[in-house]
Amino acid sequence: MTEFKNSAVKLMVVMRKAFRTIDAKVSESYKEDNLTATQFAALDVLYAKGEMTIGELIDKMLATSGNMTVVIKNMEKKGWVSRRLNPEDRRAYLVDLTSLGRRVIERALPAHIEKVEAVFSLLSENEQEELIALLKKFKDL
Repeated sequence: MTEFKNSAVKLMVVMRKAFRTIDAKVSESYKEDNLTATQFAALDVLYAKGEMTIGELIDKMLATSGNMTVVIKNMEKKGWVSRRLNPEDRRAYLVDLTSLGRRVIERALPAHIEKVEAVFSLLSENEQEELIALLKKFKDL
């Protein structure tokens, strides 16, 4: 096994492993509702923020545009979202939750929040606040 002498490299490895572990645990919540991570994130953002363009949705989700159009089309087929031309920019579509999509996210969200709270209960309230402050330092890189 490689010994890390550079603490920044070690920190990056530890952060990635921690994120993978956290993500695996938390994703159990929405997999019970047969949602992918991207579908859950899209429904969650639309539920919290309301109708928006696909570009805005991508930005809010901190995602890449790679497969978002396919994800939106699949969610539209399932009846979770609706898509319409943006009257202010006819090159863009506005996406919004349907009543079925709202029910899906309202069913999935409590279990997700419970999983997130359970995972982070490993840290005290002060440790959580300290970790937030530390991670925010990377925001403007």
